[in-house]
Amino acid sequence: EVQLQASGGGLVQAGGSLRLSCAASGFTFDDYNAGWFRQVPGKEREGVSCFSSSDGSTYYADSVKGRFTMFRDNAKNTVYLQMNSLKPEDTAVYYCAADLRFYGLALAYDYWGQGTLVTVSS
Repeated sequence: EVQLQASGGGLVQAGGSLRLSCAASGFTFDDYNAGWFRQVPGKEREGVSCFSSSDGSTYYADSVKGRFTMFRDNAKNTVYLQMNSLKPEDTAVYYCAADLRFYGLALAYDYWGQGTLVTVSS
């Protein structure tokens, strides 16, 4: 069974950092593209970053470019989202996702983890 387990959310002051983790089971991240998304209540889920399994390339939404870094640890079968210089507008529930073929920031991934809440106080 394919499962994604997201963790690492919490409360942080503006300017601070958090690292989110997404551990996979039932498949190998080495073969799957991955993405991080976030959602604020009442708003649509939006793509934050994605990671290509084929060449390790990453892509970021303009709103987080230069502040967030997505990377993968094959030994732990986990992808991470390092979030620096956090802003109150980064407050959201963050979700990880994986797909064997799709790569991008659209909501087209087959597998989704449960969310982890990130709250950035001003």
